[in-house]
Amino acid sequence: MFGAAAAAGVVVAAIGLPVVGGGGATVVSATEALNLRQLELVEPPLAQTSVIYDAEGNKIAQFYAQDRKVVTLDQISEVMKTAIISIEDYRFYQHGPIDLEGTARALAKNLVTGRTSQGGSSITQQYVKQVFLNAAATEKEKNKALESSYARKLNELRYAMGVEKKYSKDEILAKYLNIAYFGAGANGIESAARRFFGVPASRLNLAQAATLAGAVQDPNRTDPNRGKAARKLLVDRRNVVLDRMAELAKITPQQAAEAKATKLGYKGVKQPNGCQASKYPYFCEYVRYELLTNPAFGQTQRIRTQRFNQGGMKIHTTLDPTMQAAAEKAIEKHVNASDNALAAEALIQPGTGMIRAMAASRTFGYAAKKNEVSYNPVADKKHGGLLGFQAGSTFKTFTLITALKQGMKVGEGLQVGGSYRAPALSTFKNCAGQGIGDITHSVTNDEGSGGFKTLQTGTWGSVNTFFMALEQRVGLCNTIETAKSLGIKRADGTPLKEFETFTLGTNEMDPVTVANAYAGIAARGKYCAPQAITKITDGSGKSTDYRPSCKQALDPEVADAAANVLSGVFTKGTMRGVGGIGRPAAGKTGTTDQYASAWFAGFTPDLAGAVSIGDPRGSQRYRLSGVTIGGSYYGSVLGASVPGPIWKDTMLAALKNTPSTDFTPINTSRFGGTSTRQTPQDDTPEDLQDIQDQ
Repeated sequence: MFGAAAAAGVVVAAIGLPVVGGGGATVVSATEALNLRQLELVEPPLAQTSVIYDAEGNKIAQFYAQDRKVVTLDQISEVMKTAIISIEDYRFYQHGPIDLEGTARALAKNLVTGRTSQGGSSITQQYVKQVFLNAAATEKEKNKALESSYARKLNELRYAMGVEKKYSKDEILAKYLNIAYFGAGANGIESAARRFFGVPASRLNLAQAATLAGAVQDPNRTDPNRGKAARKLLVDRRNVVLDRMAELAKITPQQAAEAKATKLGYKGVKQPNGCQASKYPYFCEYVRYELLTNPAFGQTQRIRTQRFNQGGMKIHTTLDPTMQAAAEKAIEKHVNASDNALAAEALIQPGTGMIRAMAASRTFGYAAKKNEVSYNPVADKKHGGLLGFQAGSTFKTFTLITALKQGMKVGEGLQVGGSYRAPALSTFKNCAGQGIGDITHSVTNDEGSGGFKTLQTGTWGSVNTFFMALEQRVGLCNTIETAKSLGIKRADGTPLKEFETFTLGTNEMDPVTVANAYAGIAARGKYCAPQAITKITDGSGKSTDYRPSCKQALDPEVADAAANVLSGVFTKGTMRGVGGIGRPAAGKTGTTDQYASAWFAGFTPDLAGAVSIGDPRGSQRYRLSGVTIGGSYYGSVLGASVPGPIWKDTMLAALKNTPSTDFTPINTSRFGGTSTRQTPQDDTPEDLQDIQDQ
């Protein structure tokens, strides 16, 4: 029999000899495979679990590519350290990077059998192998990290020498326990302890520690989730570890017997992963997409994806739990999850762009149930949403602002009819200078006829023909540019549709974008990009703060005048039946053509919000007329029917403990009163007559 002593001689001799053979196994040349110069191991960061926190520091979600939480050696129970060393490398603290005795013993068996049946690897070597396995990006690389060859084994030895020079034994043990896979989806000892037994690694007892120490040999084969057979194998491995610990006098035979008499005790504690498991799935999805798409979190897609997959981040966000609860409760009051119509709401803080709440009437999931959606109805496509809904008359606000920017007074207006049709193709020009006026299509009012309408009365009554004539006067492109300055963009990411009906809200939008645009008005023209993340602490402990990104989009006095006009919507306009919220507020209802969707967007100086409702099966096909929503029948759904009440109930609860703030008064010398000029200066007499006749 080829003994351990002889094998040891082979190992020593192999370092200096070109070729060594035996028992059918061939070792490659010494100059290539047996050159035992130490090499420095590149150690990519371990993939860990990332955690998302709300604005008050409460954990709201976690996600991971690998379920792992790195811990220090003092956070691991002593019995766990003893168990893993006893079964994997009992001379760990005595030998160097190469355990010559263990390697010789394994080599003897391998040479006799003609195959690599026994590893004999030290814990340091096993750590090296795990580093290569975790760094493998392809199946080919993974197979190479696991292949049974002397070349691979000797390559590990070279890197192990570098590791032992760089780290202490304690540091190596901690690294090994944090990188090892234990089965059941648990990577690292902390996650394994929690997944298997529902305790932290610091509280593992003898039987539990022996179980996990036994699992690392073949974690897939002994995975307790695979059933009774695998669990029996795991118990057998546990008992082998206990016997070995007793043999080494690390525990008494009685302790080993008592531990072997216990049941496996596997709990299979589920670890939530991803936004589906979050209490606030839509906000979580927004954060996830931000991390993957926003250059602020990595200059390239590859860097962002790598950082996301590595995890280990503590992500602090803007979500306010009180405001989130207010939005959820208000939606639930007015819309059922089983309704065909879907309501969604976003709340944003003026002056910062911070997203305080994101809520919808359906649950988030992938089961394709009627009351579930697998996308984010509160956000745009870039943040997990889809197409959105046409924003309707909420877009009239941008035409109002454009008129104020051009010097119109709130009491100034136009004479309009009950219908409107573009006088000529050139009446409306898009931002490319192309005439797009539709002389074949007439726009009508939902209620009532025309007459002389001012910026105030036209807005309060949401008069379609007035806003078509007003857009003709101030310019389509000017109106579009006003909207863009407040962050308006289509939910699907395509360019805005620049048609004459832009002011009527024919572009599909999402609540975050609309709420944020209105927040810009509330902040006296200060527009801030939507913000969900305030600080990230990465796996190494490095923290980065993220501040609001803002610009002055509007003249503050123009914004004040717009807020002044929009505040009348509650007392003299389309929301008068719903009423106000007991503090200064402004807003605009939105109802699309033939009731395809309905909106309300409004704000106080402290909080802005937008509510949309539509049928996600196809809003143009499944319109909001003759429908039951929240148990109530609606002949037709207007902005004040469902979205308005949702917004009101949300604001009452969300701002309950916030002192009331007044809007900055309108500059009456600039915008008050009326003007003798009631028509565009550059209108032709024929155009003026067209407007008068409609």
